[in-house]
Amino acid sequence: MTDQNPFAQMMKMGQDWARRMNPALESFTPKGFEQLWPTMPKEMMEAFMGRTLNPEGLDAKTRLLLTLTGLTILGAQAEAQIRLTVRHAREAGATKQEIAETIAQAGMFGGVPAMTKAMELATEVMDEDTGKDTAR
Repeated sequence: MTDQNPFAQMMKMGQDWARRMNPALESFTPKGFEQLWPTMPKEMMEAFMGRTLNPEGLDAKTRLLLTLTGLTILGAQAEAQIRLTVRHAREAGATKQEIAETIAQAGMFGGVPAMTKAMELATEVMDEDTGKDTAR
């Protein structure tokens, strides 16, 4: 019997297998993958998930803020999805204040650790966005 945790052994076996299958996977990060996904233009988001097909429904910005709420309440575990949602919400017209308030409200249901993690991820995206447009 070994002194090593069975979960740690299983993780090491998976990492060794991935390394043998494709050595490039060793340096793969989800953050690198999300850079491949372009930010949709505001008009496209509005057409696909906004008021274009449902004039009385929610606009794209509101839908993205609701998505951010759900991701935060779930514990802010899906880092790439939170970063992408914040990026698209900004493109759809959400202000930094609206994003911060959305995350803070979700913290009432998801807890302070989830709120803190989501706020860190959102701040990271918004700091990258600051150089592009300081008016929003």
